[in-house]
Amino acid sequence: MSAPSPPIRRQLMKVLLLTSTVVILFACAMFVTYEVVTFKKSVVRDLDILSDAIARNSTAALAFDNAGDARAVLSAFSADPHIVAAALYDKSGTLFATFPEAVPQSLLPAQVQDSGIRFESGYVSGFRPVELNGEQMGTLFVKSDLKAIDASFRLYGLITLGVIVLSVLVAYLVAKPLQARISAPILGLAETARAISNARDYSVRAQPADVLEVNLLTEAFNHMLTQIQHSELRSKAQLGRLHLLQHITGAIGDRHDLSSIFQVVLRKVEEDLPIDFGCMCLYDSATATLTVNTVGVASRALLPSLGLAEQSVIPIDGNGLTRCIRGQLVYEPDVREVQFPFPQRFAASGLYSLIIAPLLVEANVFGILIAARRAPESFSSGECEFLMQLSSHVALASHQARLHGALRQAYDELRQSQHTVMQQERLRALGQMASGIAHDINNAISPVSLYTESLLEREPNLTEKGRASLTIIQQAIDNVAGTVARMREFYREREPQMSLKLVDLNQVAAQIIELTRAKWFDLPQQRGIAIELKTDLAPGLPGIMGAEGEIRDALTNLIFNAVDAMPEGGTLTVRTRATPGDGETQVVRIEVGDSGIGMDEETRRRCLEPFFTTKGERGTGLGLAMVYGMVQRHSAQFDIESAVGRGTTMQIGFPAYTQPIIPATRVTESALVVQRLRVLLIDDDPIIIKALEDAFDGDGHVTVAASGGRTGLAKFAAAHGTENSFTLVVTDLGMPDIDGRRVAEGVKQLSPQTPVIMLTGWGARMLAEKEVPPHVDKLLSKPPRLQELRVAIRQLFS
Repeated sequence: MSAPSPPIRRQLMKVLLLTSTVVILFACAMFVTYEVVTFKKSVVRDLDILSDAIARNSTAALAFDNAGDARAVLSAFSADPHIVAAALYDKSGTLFATFPEAVPQSLLPAQVQDSGIRFESGYVSGFRPVELNGEQMGTLFVKSDLKAIDASFRLYGLITLGVIVLSVLVAYLVAKPLQARISAPILGLAETARAISNARDYSVRAQPADVLEVNLLTEAFNHMLTQIQHSELRSKAQLGRLHLLQHITGAIGDRHDLSSIFQVVLRKVEEDLPIDFGCMCLYDSATATLTVNTVGVASRALLPSLGLAEQSVIPIDGNGLTRCIRGQLVYEPDVREVQFPFPQRFAASGLYSLIIAPLLVEANVFGILIAARRAPESFSSGECEFLMQLSSHVALASHQARLHGALRQAYDELRQSQHTVMQQERLRALGQMASGIAHDINNAISPVSLYTESLLEREPNLTEKGRASLTIIQQAIDNVAGTVARMREFYREREPQMSLKLVDLNQVAAQIIELTRAKWFDLPQQRGIAIELKTDLAPGLPGIMGAEGEIRDALTNLIFNAVDAMPEGGTLTVRTRATPGDGETQVVRIEVGDSGIGMDEETRRRCLEPFFTTKGERGTGLGLAMVYGMVQRHSAQFDIESAVGRGTTMQIGFPAYTQPIIPATRVTESALVVQRLRVLLIDDDPIIIKALEDAFDGDGHVTVAASGGRTGLAKFAAAHGTENSFTLVVTDLGMPDIDGRRVAEGVKQLSPQTPVIMLTGWGARMLAEKEVPPHVDKLLSKPPRLQELRVAIRQLFS
């Protein structure tokens, strides 16, 4: 690495001093040379004049051969102190006289030489002929030293030295301000450049200098700073837009709805780009129109003057909008020059610069971004590029938001489906369990039902009290049978044969309120708790088609739950009303509300699950599940509104029935043919066998009992073809050896014309699931009702 150069001011000073010294030395050398040459000429001329004079005066001495006169003449050289030797030679060249007389021989020439003056060995000497009348009489030799020249040289040296010193001093004094004028601006430029570099402030400018060249350099330096400042401003603007783009991208990355994304983008662009107006529009390719979706908050004040509003429709009027819909970014520097309706809206509102950027995803434009400013030609190319990039990011985020929305909707639908399936599976399991229980209960109450009904029909001597008791027993059996039948209906769709009739919900609500009075009035009052009942039954309520018993049970459950939810008392509300449904239909609603403790979200979500209860041992968790089953079977709606501490309202909405009611045709007992039959009764339960025997015997039939399927088939086969052949077989389904299906098949194989009635506790479920065995003519459910048996028999033999 080479050593750094000395400062320019020192170099400048050195150059000036060296230059001046060389110049002075050269000048002095030239002067001395000139003086030496001139002085030699002068010496030669003086010596020549003097020798000529001496030679002229020496002719007589030579002519007369007078040496004394010759020495006297030569003594005239004493006037010149520099003459060191002189000699006069005669015509033959013999030394005639010398000056001084004792002149050293070394100073005299060895012989006479040609005329002329010459310098040699620190002397100047010359020969001059001595003539008289044109005849050379002899030769004069003269020799002078050069001390005068040496003295002159010393003087000239001193003068030269003084001149040099003086010139150096003058050069220094001259160079000092000169280097200040030259180096100071250069050093100032260097200091300015250093300060700019440290502070990165390119707005600083160097001061102009007096020196032309330095001033040109300063101007060039300032121009360079201007270019750097512009580049820095462009870089800062670009960096700012990149930061803004990054910030916007990050802000919309976690958002999954279009309006929220558009609002964030427009707010950031309005504040940080900035713009005077911005909005987002969605494009409908089917109608070729744009709809204003979102307008920036700061831009809304301009909507009236633009003739726009959110959700307003913008027709594609060609030019910029058409090109943008095709995927191009459109920049109108001055919309006043664009004669199309849409840009003219902006021109009329004082917005002269307009950018329309497409929201492009997978080569499809689904919307546009509009940005406008009041000043014409106010968008730079960098801002146009930024808006194009921003629209690409917004389009991508919007596309992802749409996908997320679709995925979320699919997920919600799947979750709802899963919830429904799980609910149905729970109900199915409960229904299957309830069916087994129902079978056993039906078997158990069948004898009771038959005997009670027989006693009521065939014992005229019963006391009023006894008949009333039997009637109550019969009603209790009917209620038990109905309850058991509904136990298996938790999961099952409405049975095709389920009997629906026109129901007046106001009437049912009034009956339930009265029947449950003990629950909501008497019992709470005994505990010192007051429950206020509020009824709001809409007059003229349309009827509904439904199973009144199920609806009654459901409302009873709802009222019981409402009372249980108010342990400290409160208000029980029962309300009916009709509301508009889909199209021209109406929905008849009945709701039961309480002001009790309410439910949290988890309880509300699970309250319909079978066996889920918040009542502890007091609850079974089946009440609301049964209500939900009834709602499903009636294709009704079930809504629950509840909040902790604010009570609960449960609402059931039934479709209103508007069609005329066709009364069902009933087969009267008198219309049926009664005949005496020989009946084979097959069942493994002896109590049911006994009850059936008594019932059939009471109607005048002849019965034979069999305690199982195998025994029954044997008895039927034994009697077949004889006078004791059976005209009717009544069999159970589930028996230990041979079940009712094989019994019916065996009977039909022997006697296809003999009717078979299957009487089973699974009857209702088998009918619902259309599982009637192929060889069974009639399928009846336990507990059997005499009337149903009679109707079935008469239908088979009519």
